[in-house]
Amino acid sequence: MAETVSLTFPDGSVREVDNATSGADIAASISKSLSKKAVAYAMDGVLRDLSDPVKRDGSIELITRDDPRALELIRHDCAHVLAEAVQELWPGTQVTIGPVIENGFYYDFARNEPFTPEDFPGIEKKMREIIDRNKPFTKDVWSREKAKQVFAEKGERYKVELIDAIPEGDDVKIYAQGDWFDLCRGPHMVSTGQIGKAFKLMKVAGAYWRGDANNPMLTRIYGTAWANQEQLEAYLHMLEEAEKRDHRRLGREMDLFHFQEEGPGVVFWHSKGWRMFQNLVSYMRRRLQGEYEEVNAPQVLDHSLWQTSGHWGWYKENMFKVECADEEAEDKRTFALKPMNCPGHVQIFKHGLKSYRDLPIRLAEFGAVHRYEPSGALHGLMRVRGFTQDDAHIFCVEDQLAEECLKINDLILSAYADFGFDQITVCLSTRPEKRVGDEALWDHAEKIMHRVLEQIAERSGGRIKTAINPGDGAFYGPKFDYYLRDAIGREWQCGTTQLDFNMPERFGAFYIDKDSEKKQPVMIHRAICGSMERFLGILIENYAGQFPLWFAPTQVVVTTITSDADEYAAKVADRLKAAGLVAELDLRNEKINYKVREHSHAKVPVILVCGKREAEEGTVNIRRLGSREQNSLSLEEAVTSLAEEATPPDLRRRRG
Repeated sequence: MAETVSLTFPDGSVREVDNATSGADIAASISKSLSKKAVAYAMDGVLRDLSDPVKRDGSIELITRDDPRALELIRHDCAHVLAEAVQELWPGTQVTIGPVIENGFYYDFARNEPFTPEDFPGIEKKMREIIDRNKPFTKDVWSREKAKQVFAEKGERYKVELIDAIPEGDDVKIYAQGDWFDLCRGPHMVSTGQIGKAFKLMKVAGAYWRGDANNPMLTRIYGTAWANQEQLEAYLHMLEEAEKRDHRRLGREMDLFHFQEEGPGVVFWHSKGWRMFQNLVSYMRRRLQGEYEEVNAPQVLDHSLWQTSGHWGWYKENMFKVECADEEAEDKRTFALKPMNCPGHVQIFKHGLKSYRDLPIRLAEFGAVHRYEPSGALHGLMRVRGFTQDDAHIFCVEDQLAEECLKINDLILSAYADFGFDQITVCLSTRPEKRVGDEALWDHAEKIMHRVLEQIAERSGGRIKTAINPGDGAFYGPKFDYYLRDAIGREWQCGTTQLDFNMPERFGAFYIDKDSEKKQPVMIHRAICGSMERFLGILIENYAGQFPLWFAPTQVVVTTITSDADEYAAKVADRLKAAGLVAELDLRNEKINYKVREHSHAKVPVILVCGKREAEEGTVNIRRLGSREQNSLSLEEAVTSLAEEATPPDLRRRRG
């Protein structure tokens, strides 16, 4: 017998309906236009098929195709259409899994002959045909036995394996679009026609079944899908720009760094790249002056320290073990190459008695750390095995937590602004499923972080976006993650602020309070750049190698038109160096256009050209990267102007 349920709508209104009422029924009861536009509904924030009955009390939202949440449905449906198209074109091909991923989807296929990009036009044409058929998505629940029998008879052995993996008691859902059907959890939109034509197949790759190298190799076809053609074209343009800005290519062209097989995942810095790296460290070091004490903890520590911290149990597979190669060595112990700096900083804090009057104590380190990343995950400077963290740990009393988090926030936002990033999102990541510590402490910590997040939003006057990222906190505490948007719209997570009530307790860290009692401090983990290597990779791509003068690895090249000006050009270069600029001298016997083109290709921001006339007049001809304009200034004016422009923004603020 049907029961009445209470539904709360986004405007706050409440309606009583029969629990067998579907989302489609509710849309139709509101308006004909909504009935036509709705593609799904959300019950307490969870997307469901429009045909599903509401069943229980809750908040409900009707989802139209232009709702950002519908994009996941568009991509999911497109994956199903891809699978149907492939099986229509190549009967006998087995389909396996086809999930939604960031910016698109993929589907894995089992076929004797792998697919290639040359197959894409035919597949895309067939996909458009299927979309034009506008067949409805319908859902059915089968018994486990029926599902296995049907897919076995179709020769779909991978689907049979997937059915076996479905937990007992869970429904075996089958979604059909016309005569074609697939095993799927759902949800889907109403029909294939709602997918639209803003999709594109992107690439193929090999993928082992279930990610196991012992299993058969499948062919994975990647695709992207968007709500409209404009969004698709914007995404494709972004990819084109990203390829032009690829830091690995620019690193070669600018002679900054390289990688090689003998050192997988570690950087071979060339002189210009190392200059940039040290400039970044110097900038961050200046920003910490007066507030932080810089320390340095050992890179190799006994594994027992990591057992105490909890990393050995939670993170062991990502750590490098270190043992003496001599089997007969007296000190035969297991050590670990540090993957992070925090346990070492706790040891430094513990060395010597601390009073509540000493707190907060802020310890900073530009610490070299190593983490094992699978070889397939390595990606230039963005994903490495050895990197440097601009790490700091703050030991404070509980009453200082909020103020310290806000100070960190101001420092992070100021640093990002100096590098040209002004579109920032701060996400509060809450307790993960696997965690340590008392639940009451988690409640308390998250309450503090929620309050601070509100203050961050208020202080920025709406300039900074804030969000909640449920379940993505560290295993020891909640955290703020800072996402910055680059010049072509990509978001990068860099900075972080993490509360930790657990590690000080594990190591027995304490201070003496005003009543002469031992008290456990609260520990805050914080990073601004995160990985200095990765942050440099982001900067290279954000600026496309065309750095502001203060951060460019080579700031000025002085070159000549004829050898008559060689002596004068050397004098110009010396004056620039004396003013603190990084200047190079190019006296090669080459045509000036060739030299200018070569240095422009290497992204040198300023080229000073000296000829016989400039030498006689004591002037220089200034050419800027990316501009065809040429300006002539006296040598003194040029040096003064360039020296001012090359002053880092933090030093300029101090002077002002």
